[in-house]
Amino acid sequence: MPNRNQRRVSIIETDIAIIGAGMAGASLAAMLGDTARVLLIDQEAQPGYHSTGRSAAFWSEGYGGPRIQPLTTASGPWLADHGFLAPRGCVHIADAAGEADLDALEQELAGGGIETHRLDRAALDSLVPGLAPHIARGISEPSCRDIDVAALHAFFLREARRAGAQLRMDARVQRITATSGGWLLATRAGEIRARLIVNAAGAWASKVASLAGAAPIVIQPYRRTIVQLLTYPAMSSDMPLVMDARSQFYFKPEAGGRLWLSPHDETPVVAHDVAPEELDVALAIDRFEHVVGWNIVRRERAWAGLRSFAPDRLPVIGYDAVAPDFFWCAGQGGFGIQTAPAAAMIAAALLRREPLPAMVRSIEVSLYAPSRFE
Repeated sequence: MPNRNQRRVSIIETDIAIIGAGMAGASLAAMLGDTARVLLIDQEAQPGYHSTGRSAAFWSEGYGGPRIQPLTTASGPWLADHGFLAPRGCVHIADAAGEADLDALEQELAGGGIETHRLDRAALDSLVPGLAPHIARGISEPSCRDIDVAALHAFFLREARRAGAQLRMDARVQRITATSGGWLLATRAGEIRARLIVNAAGAWASKVASLAGAAPIVIQPYRRTIVQLLTYPAMSSDMPLVMDARSQFYFKPEAGGRLWLSPHDETPVVAHDVAPEELDVALAIDRFEHVVGWNIVRRERAWAGLRSFAPDRLPVIGYDAVAPDFFWCAGQGGFGIQTAPAAAMIAAALLRREPLPAMVRSIEVSLYAPSRFE
């Protein structure tokens, strides 16, 4: 009969434990390659459950503002070369109340070197037929693309595994203890000893930092709602993404004449498995009906996802200022997918304390350093 010592579960040993297997954690694990033993852990049964799997799936070079654009711009060629982008285009529109916002957006995009074209009503009708009469003008952003989010995430996970990374799901972190050689993590899947911790926990990043005694950087989760509608007339699949210049809504066509619609909401929430609120769904539909003359045949489904921001709405990438061997890769907000290749390259280089790769060398990475909150 085995004694109690023989029944002990062994501790998993690794160089780097990445907490969070969404886009941020998976892309970093892939970019690290085989330079270290990497263990990806996630509290859910499937990776990318909360944010990555609920994305509106577009790449817009100016989305997130001028301090995010360098990450998006650098990521674009990589995403295109790997086949994850498809043509879409974007049209920004405004009613009379939003014309100043439209002008400011046009100047901001031009300042970032992003191609735009002014659209009068006739040009708008050719791109988005059925807009309400009070939408007099807009601007186009032809470089906007769709992203195959599921394929991109799967690619990063596959590349990470190919390099030797391991993946542990259902591994919610319950306790983190500093040791002489790094960290001991107690999780639902067992204990893990790691030399370094990467905090890629998305909406749960602040909680993970607290467990490790790291700097108290507030990563606030927000709920974002998306509704799938079937309309008449049915949407053409090649219609551009349509965004309101005042950030009141956006919608884009999907297969089968359907569209995805969001009220562009950002409701602060406690990190959890969010569900759409009926008030947000109704708000989205009301704003949609205000700008188009299409009939809604039926609302087919609705869902919500989490977007997580630091106070300055920039990502947090780099070593913690308080806890040794604790690395942040969090706060990617709603732009974490379109910036993933560049952000992961930066994070991998900083984590290894190596020079930045050529693709991201011109980016001012100090903008994203955790030390900016000291």
